[in-house]
Formats: sequence, structure tokens, C-alpha cells
Amino acid sequence: QADLVESGGGSVQPGGSLTLSCDISGNIDAVHAVGWYRRHVPGQQREEVVTVTKDNKTKYADSVKGRFTIARDNAKNMLFLQMKNLEPEDTATYYCNVIGDRGETCFESFGPGTQVTVSS
Repeated sequence: QADLVESGGGSVQPGGSLTLSCDISGNIDAVHAVGWYRRHVPGQQREEVVTVTKDNKTKYADSVKGRFTIARDNAKNMLFLQMKNLEPEDTATYYCNVIGDRGETCFESFGPGTQVTVSS
């Protein structure tokens, strides 16, 4: 299972920008997909923001297309989410996600999350 730690959250005004980072560690033999999810309200189901499969197929939620960009630094085992033109509706806790293999076991991991608040 992967250990994920997000950072970079904070408070911004509408129209502002933030870049979230995710530090990925642990024994991972293969990665099937990485991505970012968010939860607007505690207890609510996480919403998929963007995912990238191992063959580099990227899928963005309609609500963030053109404003959010996912990026990877494989050498540093890091994942990023660049967010521009933030809207109040983007306020949420954001989670990094990895789906992969460790030996013969497939796992899915989420980090503890980082809070993003967009308000004037």
C-alpha cells in the first residue's frame, strides 16, 4: 500500500490559483492509475476530479476542465494538481489517489487530504 501526503491547500479568493502536491512513498510494484479526488462536505462521498491511467489516459471532471491540470514528477514520486480560476464551488478537501500493485495484491490508497477554501 502507498503512503500519500498532500500539501499546498489554503484559502484563496475566487479567480485565484493554487497548486497541490502529493508525496508518494511505500512499496509499489506497479501503478495502474493516479489521480485527485475531493470531498465538499465531511461524510459525503469523494468526487473524482482527475485521473490518469498507466497508459496516460487522462480524465477530468467537467466542472474542472480547462482550469485544473494534473502533473507528475516520476523521479521524485510526486503528483501535482494545478488549479486556476478557482470558484467557491471548488471549496473541498482534496485527496491524492494511487491504485497499484504490491506483489500480487492490488491496492487503492488515499492521503489524509488538504483543505482548499475559495471565498471572498
